[in-house]
Amino acid sequence: MSWDAELPWGFRRRRRNPFSDDWFFDDFNKMFEDMFKDAAGTLPKELIRERRLPDGSTVKQVGPIVYGYSMTVGPDGKPVVREFGNVKPSVEQTKFGSPRPGLTVKEEREPLVDVIVEGEQVRVVAELPGVEKTDINLQCAEVELTISVDTPQRKYHKVLELPTAVDSESPKASYKNGVLEILLRRKKPTPKGKEIKIA
Repeated sequence: MSWDAELPWGFRRRRRNPFSDDWFFDDFNKMFEDMFKDAAGTLPKELIRERRLPDGSTVKQVGPIVYGYSMTVGPDGKPVVREFGNVKPSVEQTKFGSPRPGLTVKEEREPLVDVIVEGEQVRVVAELPGVEKTDINLQCAEVELTISVDTPQRKYHKVLELPTAVDSESPKASYKNGVLEILLRRKKPTPKGKEIKIA
């Protein structure tokens, strides 16, 4: 076997100058190219369309495919990473039996969401571009908030675990310019116990 033969992912010998800045990023670029090629075979049919060009030929369009994340510092000083989009990293088994990073693509997108605790209330801000106020469905439980949109043009879905219990009867929501804002009142803790008098 030569040094350049294909080995399981992550074990390819590169003939590059290790003191060059490019060799490190080339491995990352190759890894992402491989993941996107693999993901293309498992795309939902709703994300694949054909478009006719002016010359009469057709081209295949794929998408939208969106992935991103935001990182903030939580109240405890630890980083909080929130992903958004319709692509999720996953782990697949190769024919050699070793794990390999992959991508799972869904038709519905997770919106970019920020959760901020402000005194006695919890503020949730979600980016939902391209929809109408009437398209948005909100469900609130004591420690969970679900945001969903299901239209032919846009599909969003996000289940949020809230940082504190909230009063599910108190939410106030507004939507303007693609941004949804929800204000939830924190639930007051119930006393641990109540004295019972014996008659």
